[in-house]
Amino acid sequence: MFCSWALKFLPAAPAAMVVLVDLLLMLLDLSYSILCAVLQTLLPPRLKSVEGELCLITGAGGALGRLFALEFAKEGAQLVLWDCDTAANEHTARLARDLGVKVHAYTVDLSKREHIYEAADRVRAEVGDVTMVVNNAGVVAGRRLLDCPDELLERTLLVNCHALFWMTKAFLPQMKARNHGHIVTIASALGLFTTSCVEDYCASKFGAVGFHESLALELQAENQGGIKTTLVCPYIVNNGMFAGCEIRKELRSLIPPLEPLYTVQESMKAILGEQQMVCIPRLIYIPFLARVLLPWEANLATYRFMGGDKCMLPFINRTETKVT
Repeated sequence: MFCSWALKFLPAAPAAMVVLVDLLLMLLDLSYSILCAVLQTLLPPRLKSVEGELCLITGAGGALGRLFALEFAKEGAQLVLWDCDTAANEHTARLARDLGVKVHAYTVDLSKREHIYEAADRVRAEVGDVTMVVNNAGVVAGRRLLDCPDELLERTLLVNCHALFWMTKAFLPQMKARNHGHIVTIASALGLFTTSCVEDYCASKFGAVGFHESLALELQAENQGGIKTTLVCPYIVNNGMFAGCEIRKELRSLIPPLEPLYTVQESMKAILGEQQMVCIPRLIYIPFLARVLLPWEANLATYRFMGGDKCMLPFINRTETKVT
C-alpha cells in the first residue's frame, strides 16, 4: 500500500532535485557576485587595453563626447566621431589627432534612422568594423510638457532612446560575428528615478536604461560573453545642459553638479574595468534603491526635503525665457 502511494511521487522527485540543485547554484553565484562587487569597490579593478579598437562616440562635439574622445585617444583607440554639429565635431577630431591616433569624423543626425544606417554603412566601407560604441549623445527640450512643441518632445525620445535601437542594429551584427565588442550607454540618474518638468528626458532615459539592460541579458543568454556592456548613470553634469537646475541650497555642497572631466574619468574606469553599471557619484544608488523599497509618499517627502521636486524649475524658466 505504501509502495504504490510512494510511486506516485517518484517521477516528480528528480525534477524537484534539479530545482533544488539549481537553487543552491544560484545562491552560490549570488554570493560570489556580491563578493566580487565588494572587492571591486575596495580594490581598483584590472583595466583592459583598448589599443587598436575602433571606437565610435556619438555626440562627440559636446563636452562629454569630446572628453570621451580624448580619453579613448590616450588609450590608443582609433576613433569614429559622430555629431550633428560639423564644426564642433571637427574640433574634437583635431584635438584627438594631436594625441597621435586615427580619427574619422562624420556629421550624423541621430534623430533620423536613415542617417544612422547610411553613416554606419560609410564607416564600414571607409574605416572598418566598429568594436566599441559609446552612445553618449543626448538632448532635452527644456519646456513644460503642455507648452512644449511636439517635435521637440519627439526629438528627445528619438535621440536619447530610439537611436540606441538603430545604433545597435547597425553595429552589433559585426560584434556578434567575432564575439568581441563593447556597447556603452551613457544614460542618467533620471533614468533610475524622476523629477518634475522633464517628462521627455526622464522617459527617454528610463527607456535607455531598460533597452540597455535587456540587451545585456540577451547577449548573456546567447553566450556572447565577449561582447561587454556598460551602463553609466551620472547625476546632473555641469556642462550647460541643465543650467540653473539646483536642489535645496543647504544641501548643494553635498550633491553638487558633476564636473564633466570627473564624470568621464569615472565612466572610463567602469568601461575599461568592464563594469556592467555605474552610478556617478555612488550616492545616487541611495535614491535608486529608495524608489524601489519605500512607498510613494515617503519618496515624495524626501524629494520635497531635498528640493528635488522643484529642482528643474529654474532650468525650465530660463529655457522658456530664451524662447520668448
